[in-house]
Amino acid sequence: MEFTVLFGSFLVLILLTVPVGYVIGISTLITLYFFSDISFVMISQNAVAGVDSFSLLAIPFFILAGSLMSAGGLVKRLLNFANICVGAVTGGLAMVTTVTCMFFAALSGSAVATTSAVGSFMIPAMKEKGYDEGFAAALAAAAGTIGIIIPPSIPLVIYGVVVGASIGELFIAGIIPGIIMGLAILIVCYVISKKKGYRGTAEKLTLKSFSHSFVDAIWAFMAPGIILGGIYWGICTPTEAAVIAVLYSLFTGVVIYRELTFAKIYDAFVETLTVNGATTFMVGLSMAFASYLIMAGLPQQIAAFLISITDSRIVLFMIVNLFLLAVGSLIDPIPAIIILAPILLPVMTKFGMSPVTFGVVLVANLAIGYITPPYGVNLFVAMAVAKIPMERMFKYIVALFFAMLVALILITYCDSATMHLVRFLK
Repeated sequence: MEFTVLFGSFLVLILLTVPVGYVIGISTLITLYFFSDISFVMISQNAVAGVDSFSLLAIPFFILAGSLMSAGGLVKRLLNFANICVGAVTGGLAMVTTVTCMFFAALSGSAVATTSAVGSFMIPAMKEKGYDEGFAAALAAAAGTIGIIIPPSIPLVIYGVVVGASIGELFIAGIIPGIIMGLAILIVCYVISKKKGYRGTAEKLTLKSFSHSFVDAIWAFMAPGIILGGIYWGICTPTEAAVIAVLYSLFTGVVIYRELTFAKIYDAFVETLTVNGATTFMVGLSMAFASYLIMAGLPQQIAAFLISITDSRIVLFMIVNLFLLAVGSLIDPIPAIIILAPILLPVMTKFGMSPVTFGVVLVANLAIGYITPPYGVNLFVAMAVAKIPMERMFKYIVALFFAMLVALILITYCDSATMHLVRFLK
């Protein structure tokens, strides 16, 4: 009954469209009132303790770095480079959108930021060239999800803090899965473009055009290397790397490209404060929620239940994936990671999955939730940019969803997809 009330109230409030942060706090409060003698102050104590982490400081700095890079001209140069590389093939602009999202994912760490930044350029361009508006919006939404898989990734930072995994290894482990997800989307783009007759751009790939666009975008390509290299080789912590990313984005935007004005910097700081405020609020209350679950012994009960269902590694991983896909369609990845990671990790490790691999699999599942109603926040962002009703996007989202599902299965069952680079760099 205790857990029925806890998760029942959680689900009811979600369906009533109460903001997720409030849902987490209210459901914890209701359960404490009816089933426990624990003081309500436990919620505030655990919420404050939960955000008192040096590693979590990386989140606002990565958000700020992504905003500054977007405003400072890096996105335009990434778009130009992607257009030179893949624009001439069938469905050129669709390919450019996907490849640019993969590039920008290595700068922003956010699915919503990737969809918004790339979509604001590419959705109007695709519409102008005769692409179906629903396809353009659906593609921007789906490709934007790669933003939380390819490092730096804010959800991977959260996961590393919650379970004590190496954030550097998590970042490295996310590279190949992010590329796999991108390739799956590219295949769907090609098939749909072939069927619809969407041709490539007129500009062909030449050594001169490639060299020129690459040199123009070289500062954007250097950013992920500086961030990941600094973390993995022990030069700096993830939080320090995030600060370096902010300084780097300011330098490139102001000195190199000279597109970052004071007004744009101010807007980037305001956006960062707004997003980080909401994120910190959710993190704190999610930590309180997770603390109550641990005190109530839920992780052990769920672990025992899952193990009793099957002793097959393949079946268990499938069950967990289906569960995570359902969760991702209802709530934001950040509270989902904080609540579910400590519960599911012991089960997955018992069946042979490493904590690093599970972190990437968990985030990949929740990334798909960004294009799965009713949560589907990337759908709302793309819908707003394209100025179309969501119904126009659905048939394309279904195809993209299944492509991402195939990629997820590969990431889940092929250990080398996540761990090959980690082992190689060791």
